[in-house]
Amino acid sequence: MKILLVNKFHYRKGGAETYYLTVGSELERMGHEVAYFSMKHPNNLPCKWDKYFVTQREYNDVKNPLSAVRDGIALIYSPGAKRNFQALCEEFRPDVVHLNNVHRQITLSILDAPYLKEHHVPVFYTAHDYVTVCPGYLMLDGEGRVCDACLEDGKYRHCIENRCVKGSRAKSALAAFEASFNRAHHSNERIDRVIAPSRFMRSKLIEGGWPEGKVEALQNFADDAILARASGVADDVTDRESPYLLFFGRLSAEKGVDVLLRAFDAAAPSLPRDMRLIVVGDGPDAAEFRELAESLYSAPRIEFAGYQTGDALQIYVERASLAIASSRCRENMPYSIVEAFAAGTPVVGTRIGGIPELVTDGVTGFACEPGDVATMADAMVRGAEAFLDAPVYVRMQESCRAYVRENCSRDKFMDQLVKLYEEAVNG
Repeated sequence: MKILLVNKFHYRKGGAETYYLTVGSELERMGHEVAYFSMKHPNNLPCKWDKYFVTQREYNDVKNPLSAVRDGIALIYSPGAKRNFQALCEEFRPDVVHLNNVHRQITLSILDAPYLKEHHVPVFYTAHDYVTVCPGYLMLDGEGRVCDACLEDGKYRHCIENRCVKGSRAKSALAAFEASFNRAHHSNERIDRVIAPSRFMRSKLIEGGWPEGKVEALQNFADDAILARASGVADDVTDRESPYLLFFGRLSAEKGVDVLLRAFDAAAPSLPRDMRLIVVGDGPDAAEFRELAESLYSAPRIEFAGYQTGDALQIYVERASLAIASSRCRENMPYSIVEAFAAGTPVVGTRIGGIPELVTDGVTGFACEPGDVATMADAMVRGAEAFLDAPVYVRMQESCRAYVRENCSRDKFMDQLVKLYEEAVNG
């Protein structure tokens, strides 16, 4: 088959880009032909199809007001993107088009390319966030509270009223107008199949109006290094001389790091005296979180290790007693939890989004309520008790690794994805 993959960035910027590029390389390995459509960017990987890529557009840190107006209009609908996409389709002649993150920089205008209708090309879309049912894409309002307002009555004005996009009324208005335009233009109806990486996301997409038969729950895969760690000989390298709980990820409000810090402070008297909390990562609220940590009674037991990656990050993960997924937003399928599981590190996770599909209380970790200091502190204490009970902890470590082996296989994912492609093409 010939598959055309679409994503706004053509470099490994985040999880969506890793997914998009890895799916492409795996399809090629399986003998399929692959082309790419993306946005021009100085960090892009080399690509033979980049002559068709669209002009780079930024909606954050815009300095030129005229550019802001021009790019704001292009956010809604881009005739240029449609023209370039049509030209690429005419040259490549795809059997399947698979969209990833396309809203705002590329837009769904590309689905109006005549080639798709003339040749009955099925269109797939992997939902890396909730943007097709929530203009703010995180299902959080401007104050960081979980929000279903747009799903409940189908009116996107809530996004503007609540300043759901980065706390900005202007950006929220653009997002709401984009969502309204796509609905009026029936853009989503041009998509034949939606891939949801968690059962929770599938349920929310259906609640937001997607036909149940169009949405397939298909959990994301893990990379080779993670699968190798989960499948290899399990040497326990957990630090028992100086044990610690670990948060690693983006330091931003929706990740619930403030709740995590207060929960650790509340749990500290009941934890082993030498158990610390290490926070790894960086983000827009890092300074605020550091200031909060310094104000707590347990401040001497809290360490901020900054941004880490590669082997340095892996050492933190595999030596931790527990990892913490403290999100207050509806995470899809947090990659950090899969990384922790592969290292044999159980996870304290909030009961929100796709996290409960990974963290089973007493089996692969300990569950708590999002935004709730008391239940998170209790989960930490229960986790520390399990850590001190060697047979219990070893069983949990093996359950974590088994989850990755059984549910995160790249080969299994690709076989399922290609089967869906074939069904769509033949159907």
